[in-house]
Amino acid sequence: MQQLAVFQSLWAMEMRQPGVAEWTMEEKFRLAAEAGYAGLCIDPAVNEIEESRRLAPLYKYYGLKCMVNAFPGTIDELKPLLALAEELDACLVNVIGQVMPMSVEEGEHVIRHWMDDARSAAMPVLFETHRDCTLNDMHYTLQLMDRIPDMRLCADLSHYVIDREMRLPLPDRDRAHVSRLLERSDCFQGRVANREQIQVQIDFPQHGDWVRCFQSWWREGFERWRERNDEDATLCFLCELGPPPYAITGADGRELSDRWQEALTIRAWVERIWRDLGGA
Repeated sequence: MQQLAVFQSLWAMEMRQPGVAEWTMEEKFRLAAEAGYAGLCIDPAVNEIEESRRLAPLYKYYGLKCMVNAFPGTIDELKPLLALAEELDACLVNVIGQVMPMSVEEGEHVIRHWMDDARSAAMPVLFETHRDCTLNDMHYTLQLMDRIPDMRLCADLSHYVIDREMRLPLPDRDRAHVSRLLERSDCFQGRVANREQIQVQIDFPQHGDWVRCFQSWWREGFERWRERNDEDATLCFLCELGPPPYAITGADGRELSDRWQEALTIRAWVERIWRDLGGA
C-alpha cells in the first residue's frame, strides 16, 4: 500500500530569537524522532558537505531517514552533493540551484545537465521553484516543463503564491497553472503563504482562506501522485517553516507563533488528507 512519510527540516529547527538558546544537533534529532517524523532534511551547499557528512551517526542512532535540499552554486556542483546524498542514504535530492539562466534555452541546458548527473548517480532528483534560484518563477518553470517532459518537481507552493502575487479567489488561469505543476510534483513542502508574505501564521483568522487554499492544493497533489505511482510507492512531505526572517517577528525580535507546534499541526493536516484518500 502507498505510504506517506513526513519529514522535518533541520533549518526549520533553528530558533534565531533573542534570549533563546539554539538546540544542539543531537537535540534536534532526538526531538524529531520523539515527535514521530520519518526523517530530517538537510540543506547543504558544496562548502557544507563535510559538516553534513558528520550527521550520519545521528541518522543511524535515531532511526531517521535523510532528505537533501541541494544548493549547487555552479553547474558542476551537483555531483558532490549527490555523492553526499548517497553516503547518507537519502530518499531523494531536491535541487534548489544557484545557477541563474537568463533564458529558457539556457535553463534547459542546466536542468538536463543535472538530470544526467542524477541518472549517473542513480539518485532521484526533483527541482524546486524558489525565488532567486534556477527555477525562479512559476511561468519560467512552466516553460521549462514544456521543454523537458521528464523534469519532476518538488512543490513548495508558497513561492508560486508570493512570486506571482496570487489573489483569492484564484483566477481560473492561476488554478490551471498550479494544477499543471501539481501533476509534475513528486514531493511537497509544508508552508502557507499569502500574496505578500512567504510564511504566515496558520492559526490567525485573517489567514484562514490561504490555509484552506493550500490544504486543497495538497489534496489535489496527493490525489494526482497516488494515481500515477505504484502501490508500494512512498510520498515524501517536508514540514519547512523557516526561522526569522522567514518567520515574521515583532518589534522585540520574537516570533508571533510557535513554529514547532505549527509544523506538527501541518503534519496532522496532511496525514488526515492522506487517510481521507485511502492511504496508509
